[in-house]
Amino acid sequence: MVISMVAVGCLTSLQAVIRCPYFTRFLLTIETIHKADNGHSENVHSLNKEQLSVRQVEMIDIASDANDYWSYIVGRNSIDFSQFQSEVTGRGPLLEGWQDQCNPVMTAYKLVTIDAPYWGFGSRLENALLAGERALFRESHRNCFAWIDEWFGLSMEVMRELENQSDSSLNQKLDQPCLSASEEELET
Repeated sequence: MVISMVAVGCLTSLQAVIRCPYFTRFLLTIETIHKADNGHSENVHSLNKEQLSVRQVEMIDIASDANDYWSYIVGRNSIDFSQFQSEVTGRGPLLEGWQDQCNPVMTAYKLVTIDAPYWGFGSRLENALLAGERALFRESHRNCFAWIDEWFGLSMEVMRELENQSDSSLNQKLDQPCLSASEEELET
């Protein structure tokens, strides 16, 4: 399957649009706004009344140990944030109610919009994608905090170079043919 993603943004906001050429009416948009707050800002995406009426707000706690099916698919680091403390910054551990006790704290407000207008499976596809995105957001932000000692204090120049290396590595992997399992391998 071919999926194309276009991401536009800067440090405080980002918009990613994901399409699949085989499903021409499918559209997944993820808009992210980063704010230096504890997750209690209202309507940071400036939604209108109609959009607000259908919006569902979910708080994703990176310190939570809760897992679902998608957490296992996405992967899961095994760090216990109730025991974790950064050697470089001294941040942590993340105990119950950490969002209201830690300073500084930042929230990534994500607005996920899915348009899958396909009769019979559109709503199931939307629900599966939302669950997958939730697990991906949780795990990527858990890793960001867990790896704080590796990135904290890096200059913007160094971060851009690391980003370019990561992009290059990903592009090389995407250019390789997909691996597929034989029927015998699937049966074992």
